[in-house]
Amino acid sequence: MNGRELVSSSARQPRTAATDANHFVLTFENNRFASELFGQFDQNLKLLEERLHIDARARGNSVAISGDLTATNQARRALDFLYERIQKGGSVETSDVDGAIRMAQAADDQLQLPTMEKKAKLSMSQISTKKKTVVARTPTQDAYMRALERSELVFGVGPAGTGKTYLAVAHAAQLLERGAVDRIILSRPAVEAGERLGFLPGDMKDKVDPYLRPLYDALYDMMPGDKVERAITAGVIEIAPLAFMRGRTLANAAVILDEAQNTTSMQMKMFLTRLGENARMIITGDPSQVDLPRGVKSGLVEALQILKGVEGISVIRFKDTDVVRHPLVGRIVRAYDAQYAVHEESEEGDR
Repeated sequence: MNGRELVSSSARQPRTAATDANHFVLTFENNRFASELFGQFDQNLKLLEERLHIDARARGNSVAISGDLTATNQARRALDFLYERIQKGGSVETSDVDGAIRMAQAADDQLQLPTMEKKAKLSMSQISTKKKTVVARTPTQDAYMRALERSELVFGVGPAGTGKTYLAVAHAAQLLERGAVDRIILSRPAVEAGERLGFLPGDMKDKVDPYLRPLYDALYDMMPGDKVERAITAGVIEIAPLAFMRGRTLANAAVILDEAQNTTSMQMKMFLTRLGENARMIITGDPSQVDLPRGVKSGLVEALQILKGVEGISVIRFKDTDVVRHPLVGRIVRAYDAQYAVHEESEEGDR
């Protein structure tokens, strides 16, 4: 452990009950790293206190932690992981602290994640390019990132703010940088989400750019801007509207279909059958946000039913608890889901 434990009343005792108390002091060797770990005005420790219902008090390069046995051990693992990250040259933001807490809690919830040792050090999946390293912030993100590494076709489905699109683009950028693929192909159905954009001037790229903005944002996060521009000009990064994919075979490429809930059944089948040699395909979408005309079945929803259990395909389902944007976003998603559930029950009762 990076944080040296000075005092521990029960750290080596077996877990008995959730009400067991625990108190220990962690001391970190590097004062500057410890300061960064604790955060400005100890904001990272305050987040630990709020989320885990413990008491964490900093004094110099040490922190005294007390509270429930399980919660204090979770805090210990989270701090140890974050300190190691700082030692390796990484930074620690509030979102990173939140992610470390979630993963530490998941270990005690007995989620069987191969990348995590129960009650030991946290080891989260990550995606790295020369510009940026992205670390999993929730157990589902961890599973998603592992699925992207091992499967040729991955579905990432769930609510907004869970990172499914961002991580897909990050993974594609990593594959391109490694030389594992020759190009990245970004696609999205041009379905308006309730607004009418009217006639858009320019060439094909100009017309579809508004729909692909989230994909571009992720690309620029993972790769230098000038490199992205050169790659687009050279065709190494290709913008391919879904309507223009018919008849193609996509080989040696990382192919991403975003907002897949807005594909029709025929569009989804057409897209899936474009997969060529040495290609990786990632399909993301939120089945609860379908913008297709009433009565038109979502190709994503149908594909998840038809392809269930097919070898070589991984399906990762995100939940509202995986939202990594502002905490309020998660509460908004839960509120809408609850309202939709009530509405569906009401409709079934009227039949």
